[in-house]
Amino acid sequence: MGTKWRPWAAPAALLALILPAVTGCESTADARPKPTAPPTTSVARVCAEPAAGPAKAPAGAVTVDPAVAGDLAAKTARSPAHTTFWLRPGRHRLASDRYAQVVPKEGDTYLGAPGAVLDGRKVNQYAFGGAARDVAVRYLTVQGFVAPQDEGVVNHDSADGWVIEHATIQNNSGAGLMAGARQQVRASCLRGNGQYGMNAYKGGGRISGLVVEGNEITGNNRDDWEKRRPGCGCTGGVKFWAVDGADVRGNWVHDNRGAGLWADTDNNDFLIEGNLIEANDGAALIYETSYNAIIRKNTIRRNNWVEGRRYADRGDNFPFATVYLSESGGEPRVPARTDKIDVYRNVLKDNWSGITLWENADRFCNSPANTSSGDCTLLVKNTARCARPGIAAAPLYDDCRWKTQRVDIHGNSFLLDKSVVGCTVKCDRMAVLANYGTYPDWSPYQGERVAEAITTRQHNRWHDNVYVGPWKFVAHDPSRILDSWQWQGTPYRQDAGSTFRAEGGG
Repeated sequence: MGTKWRPWAAPAALLALILPAVTGCESTADARPKPTAPPTTSVARVCAEPAAGPAKAPAGAVTVDPAVAGDLAAKTARSPAHTTFWLRPGRHRLASDRYAQVVPKEGDTYLGAPGAVLDGRKVNQYAFGGAARDVAVRYLTVQGFVAPQDEGVVNHDSADGWVIEHATIQNNSGAGLMAGARQQVRASCLRGNGQYGMNAYKGGGRISGLVVEGNEITGNNRDDWEKRRPGCGCTGGVKFWAVDGADVRGNWVHDNRGAGLWADTDNNDFLIEGNLIEANDGAALIYETSYNAIIRKNTIRRNNWVEGRRYADRGDNFPFATVYLSESGGEPRVPARTDKIDVYRNVLKDNWSGITLWENADRFCNSPANTSSGDCTLLVKNTARCARPGIAAAPLYDDCRWKTQRVDIHGNSFLLDKSVVGCTVKCDRMAVLANYGTYPDWSPYQGERVAEAITTRQHNRWHDNVYVGPWKFVAHDPSRILDSWQWQGTPYRQDAGSTFRAEGGG
């Protein structure tokens, strides 16, 4: 698994708000861009208003009695595959053994009646585990389990084809649920879990065809793992690892400690659409060492106030962003719905800074500075190939590093009122930059090579956006802080066709 980035260290109708047209004295186009209209109310208010399950057992279902401890696990073990289990109202328990859990068979379905709760009582580590495919968990509350760090409570073993719908998975340690291929998580409440709402990780394999739609993801990382293990990169609302094809749509991701959504290490082909992402302590979205994504029609507001302010108070000049694309870009050789990272028709309002495109010059396959230790790009299967002398020449020079390239940022509205954010400096930046390469001593990426490439040669473009507020722009390295005229001028030539209004910000 990767660890959290450190910039300079080597180591479904949606209620839309039509924003007023924004014009400005610094307009660079006669035909001004039109503001966007993504969702501005919660698109998935499911924690306070959960859907109710069936009040009576469906025909043919096995009824599970909450008065009998371990009844659910025992009846699952005795029943054939493709059985439906209906959990009566009440608090269901497993046996008083930390490893006691329900081990479904292929195609089993678990339906909770109104008021049905499966409670781990801070004794059991896992609720549902095993390798069975195509299991469904619906209308059931799962709470009080104590999974260890990086492990999950529901679908503990990342089996494929599971469907989690209208479930409430809350107040557990570790992750509320894990994910396998073709998993669908819909209309569920992932709330108050100790580490993640969901940890989409499958040991030794990739996850394909993941759907995360219409969920409320809130209050996760309750145990504040970054404080317990600084730099672990192991926190947030949802974490994705090596996922190949994910639709993340119409979710309300809010008030998580750390990032809201974080894709880390060799993810590809994401559609992040129509979400409301707000009031997370860290970034709304981190897309790290990954490929090819569409990020559109999201409302992103009031994020990164805690973590951004913390770094600013330390005097750190790095542009910590609310949308952070780190060593991630479009790659036509990796099949996906797009061959770039396309960021458009989003509204970012009153966050701590905007979008940062970053590349760590010292982070590449086989480098000691690669915090995703042991992992390589999707273009190089054998990490050992990324060594001297071959890495200094094509094709390995390009293929051994994750590149922030082919990022297209257009048609977005960036709104900032510093009085709302409560800041005076360092909360108002867009950025495209890298560090000065120094490490290891055999690296072919030393000096300003990567900074020059990400800034001018890797086809990263802002254009046709709307800016309201006192925005600044950072290019090449943190010392180059630009106004809009400099940002649009030579040699950067960014934000052609965009409009700017420096005053105000509401």
